[in-house]
Amino acid sequence: MAAFLSRVSTKQKVLLGVGIYLGVTIALLLLFPSEGKNDHFKPQNEFKLEPWIPIHIGGVDLSITKAVVYLILASALTIWVMTYIAGRMKAKPNRVQTAVEVAYDLTKNNITGANLHGSEAIRWFPFIATLFFFIAFSNLIGYIPLPTNTEETISIFGLEFPAFAIYAATANISFPLVLTLVVWISYHVEGIRAKGVFGYLKSFLPAGLEDMNPIGKGLIFGIEVLSHFMRLVSLSVRLFANILAGHLLLLFMGGGLAVLLGLAALGALTFPLAFVFFVLEVGLIATLQAFIFATLSAIYIGGAVAESH
Repeated sequence: MAAFLSRVSTKQKVLLGVGIYLGVTIALLLLFPSEGKNDHFKPQNEFKLEPWIPIHIGGVDLSITKAVVYLILASALTIWVMTYIAGRMKAKPNRVQTAVEVAYDLTKNNITGANLHGSEAIRWFPFIATLFFFIAFSNLIGYIPLPTNTEETISIFGLEFPAFAIYAATANISFPLVLTLVVWISYHVEGIRAKGVFGYLKSFLPAGLEDMNPIGKGLIFGIEVLSHFMRLVSLSVRLFANILAGHLLLLFMGGGLAVLLGLAALGALTFPLAFVFFVLEVGLIATLQAFIFATLSAIYIGGAVAESH
């Protein structure tokens, strides 16, 4: 076998491996046929927010759900990591300090410094950096299995405990939308503070339109106003959709699809894909979405205080 493999090219080895993998999957499907569609399994229930501690004040629902718990965990982790590392800075940093310093440099120079200048960059750096780290930690802890599935329980010594599951607060549109509203209001307030109300509204029109008729200017102004409202959608939905899609892929590839279709053998095909998606989500998507959100926030704030359109 070793002599045979030594004569085979890398491409042929990959094709051979894929062929064996598909062959084993087909054999399992033939040995373990479909048991019929599982109508009891509801994948959407993984994302339902049932009140763990009901709190209603003045008609406002302030109940504690698993999303709230994940937000508390993300907040605590962000504060703890930053204060812990700040209190233990060394001339020769270890790996953790090095990673934090790289992230700090990324938020200070690549995100904030590239889109804001001078005193504006100094003023808004804490806000932009907090956005980046908070969203990154929110996304990352969403891939750590925690006992948050109250629909399925585990019996330990006669006591029922929630089953382990993965969930991210950013997979619920409410959280990204609130963050987007904070950014949206902040950059409008900053633009008005820097230019005044009429000066800020005037900056919505690009230079070179002095000779254009009022109707044309009104149309361009209306398009610009609409684009600002569309930022509420694009900024929030981008974060929400990417994290939700990632969790759905993990749910289905990790065995959800096999359960839903009643094909237990299908898990042999989808589980390796779940591992690939998991590594991709943790290693790239979680931090990439935090980077995009923070960068766009810095761009919007920088655009609001810029001299020209």
